[in-house]
Amino acid sequence: MIEVDAAGVVEFTRELVRVPSTNDPGRRERAAAELVAARMRAWGWEPAWYEVEPDRPNVVAVVEGGGGDGPTLMFEGHTDVVTEGDLAEWTVDPFGGEIRDGRLWGRGSADMKSGLAATLYATRALQLAGPFPGRIKVCALADEEGLMIGAHHFVAEGLAADVDGAIVAEPEAGEICAVAKGALRLRVDLTGKMAHGAMPQHGRNPIAAAGPLLVGLAELQEELQRRHPAHEHLGEVYVTPTVLRAGSTAQVNVIPATASVFVDVRTVPGVEHKDVADRVSALASRAARDGIAAEVSVLVDRPPVDVPVTDPVVAALAAAHRAVTGEEPVYGGVPGSTDGTVLTHWGGVPSVVYGPGGKWIAHQADEYVEIDDIVRCTRVFAEAARRFLTGGH
Repeated sequence: MIEVDAAGVVEFTRELVRVPSTNDPGRRERAAAELVAARMRAWGWEPAWYEVEPDRPNVVAVVEGGGGDGPTLMFEGHTDVVTEGDLAEWTVDPFGGEIRDGRLWGRGSADMKSGLAATLYATRALQLAGPFPGRIKVCALADEEGLMIGAHHFVAEGLAADVDGAIVAEPEAGEICAVAKGALRLRVDLTGKMAHGAMPQHGRNPIAAAGPLLVGLAELQEELQRRHPAHEHLGEVYVTPTVLRAGSTAQVNVIPATASVFVDVRTVPGVEHKDVADRVSALASRAARDGIAAEVSVLVDRPPVDVPVTDPVVAALAAAHRAVTGEEPVYGGVPGSTDGTVLTHWGGVPSVVYGPGGKWIAHQADEYVEIDDIVRCTRVFAEAARRFLTGGH
């Protein structure tokens, strides 16, 4: 088994957690990316720096194996974390990196700075173990928690073109996730005419059109669930209205001129996003009667991911999990979407998600990751890389 620097990967995770690299202005990913780049340079790697947006860089290092020609494996992690939220809900410093009770606590400890650290230290371990064919592309990307601009930039720059498989180090509690739900986010704008609440006959109320639209969305969800039964790992299709906004100010005696309904659609393989968007447009048009105009905008379109478990990158990861843990792999699915969605759909790269941390702990107060889990996943990553690159899965 490949030896990994257990103490080093835990300590580096602590360093990353102590950097508040949230999506808030003034707390972007630059400082976390600089830590990653500095560690890469300390090992003799030559990281490339891509400024996707101000203070939002991608860091990419290519580690050649020195063992002749072979495939390219990509390890991917993101440097951003969600906000810590209400500090009153935390019992630890969200950016303290405290270690207690066998756990490392703090925002991003699971999602996913431990996974990012594990990819670096796994690659370093394999490099020190001796020559291997092909190469590993180690990537720390920006903005996974937002619009995934880092992953989109990575693909747009052509950096995914030579990648044969990608392991995305999101927290999955030991599950191997080769499938992920799709995300389609829509905005429906309804435009009417402002009027006094005492004289509604002089206006056209867009809020009234929102009512039948919401009913129609519920019926659409039921229809989609009938046509597409619950997926083994991903569950049901959901069509969820998440925001209802009317007018620029809320005044009880004014009929607003505009209203907007935001819809978060979560899909399983087989659901065509264009078909769903067209159906929502038709519902909005039917609801917008009596002089109300309706317009539907697509805010986010991330199709489902469905990589066969027989794909070499999935098979190598499963074999590595078995070899390191002594347990049979458990296959699961990603309930949301990850940078792997972008890599697979837009970059054409088979991707699989696996990493340290609980599957449901992300974005919560008192986020933590088990120390043993960080080290175990580092070992699995190193073994998975070896097997993928040598064809030994």
